Parts: sequence; C-alpha cells; structure tokens
Amino acid sequence: MTEKEVIGVDLGGTAIKLGRFLSNGTCLESLTIPTPQPATPEAVMSTIEQGVQQLNHQKKAVALGIGTPGPTDAKGRIALLAINLSGWHNVPLAQTLEEKTGLKTSIANDANCAGLGEAWLGAGKNYQNLILLTLGTGVGGAIILNGKLFTGHLGSAAELGLITINPEGAPCNSGNNGSLEQYVSATAIYRDTHKTPAELGELAENNDLSALTFWENYGKKLAYGLTSLIYVLTPEAIIIGGGVCASSKYFLPSVEAEIEKRVLPTSRVGLKLMVAQLGNQAGIVGAAKLALDNC
Repeated sequence: MTEKEVIGVDLGGTAIKLGRFLSNGTCLESLTIPTPQPATPEAVMSTIEQGVQQLNHQKKAVALGIGTPGPTDAKGRIALLAINLSGWHNVPLAQTLEEKTGLKTSIANDANCAGLGEAWLGAGKNYQNLILLTLGTGVGGAIILNGKLFTGHLGSAAELGLITINPEGAPCNSGNNGSLEQYVSATAIYRDTHKTPAELGELAENNDLSALTFWENYGKKLAYGLTSLIYVLTPEAIIIGGGVCASSKYFLPSVEAEIEKRVLPTSRVGLKLMVAQLGNQAGIVGAAKLALDNC
C-alpha cells in the first residue's frame, strides 16, 4: 500500500515555507518562497498555489495543511484575521485553496501548528498532554490534550500569552493589563532592558552578573504564568519554543524552582519542562500533521 503524502504550509509575514511529507513524518521535499508584498489574500493564495504545484509535481499529495499568523474559525476553514498581512479579514482560505489545488485543505493558527509539530515529531512526541509556549516578539501557545489539539469554543483557545499575571502591569494589545506577554516576550525584554534577548544571552555567557540576574528573574516571571496553566491543565510536559529559548539554560532552572515552590506536588507529578526541538520547521511539520488528521 502506498503511503499517504501531504503538504504542510507555514504562512509568515516575510516567507512562506512548504514541505511535502509522508504519513510517518518523513519530509520528502521543502521549499521557501518570499511572501508577496503587499501580502493580500489573493497574492498569498496564488503564491501558495504555485508552491503546492511545484512540490506536488507527481500528484501524490492528498491533503494540504496551513498555519496562519492569526485566529481561524472553529472548523479550520476561514482565516479570521492574519497579523502582519494586509487585508486579511474572514478570508475563506481553505475553500479557495481546495478549489485552486484540488487538495483537501485545513488551516489553523501558526502557534497551534507548531504545537502539533512538536507533539508529533519533536520534544513532545512521547506525551499525550502538553503545552507549547512560544517566546518571540509576542507569546503564543498551543495545548495538546489526549494527543489532540485543543482549540476550544469557536477555535480561539490557547492564547497563553494573554493570561494575567499582574492586573496593574503594562497595557497589552489585547486590552488586558499585565499579561504574561508583557513580561516574557522579546518585545518586553527590550522595552525593560534596552537589550535584545540575544545580547543578554551573550552577556550571560560571559558571566555578566546583571544578565545572569535578569535571566533568573525572567524565569520567575515565566513560572508565574506557567503555574496557572499547570493547575488548570496538569500537563505531562511544557515545551518552550521561540527565539528567547536560545537562552533557556539561564532561565529554566529558575522556572523549575519557582514551579516547585508554587505548585502542589499532586498537580505536577512527572512534569517535564523542555526546549522545543524543531525550530523553524515546527510550523510546516505541524501543518502537515493537521492535513493528515483531516484527510
């Protein structure tokens, strides 16, 4: 019996990544195309169609999965909004690409796709219940429960960066104040220190006391948010991804110590805290898994 092939797409503001996968996770071929500017829905869908045709030249793929930078509807058909792309409001992305490519198409938020990728082939592959937290320009997340992506009512669950850790804290774009994102994102780090996470990581590498102290305190703040998530979800694993995790060795010990102080042992039995493994490939891997799960 011939193994199924699917195509995963990670739609970003500067690049569109595509990969053709077997159902066992083997990537047969990949491709990166610049995102058209302006990134209107029509231009982006045309570019994705061309990329899919290039990858699917042998016509073996049976489904297409796409990670989009914004929320999608509960059925995985409509891109409700795409952050950093122009004119994206209620775009019927799945239906349009099905018509263009002839492949059954599913879409999901890009952080959800990254979580699916890590759960399938990355750091979370041995766990059924896990959280992925992506620490980048903002803070995104994904929740996997009983091996399945949890998207909640109308598909908008797992906005993990928007939970409150200080009601009197800095204002957030969501309308909240003191959300986790306002303390642990790369944007917040630069706002508070006038240094990038990479610069602070390099200073820590050279045993700079102020940088080491910064990362220790950073870990505590991250743990404040994780504590709430652990009590609600009791995951087997928490996976930390995104650019900030390049300095994880300086803040994860502090995260672990704080969690041990703040979370009852019964709520963290066997809990593993680890760094994401798939890096920039998590999006296309997860999008391919999305396609497999829905074909």
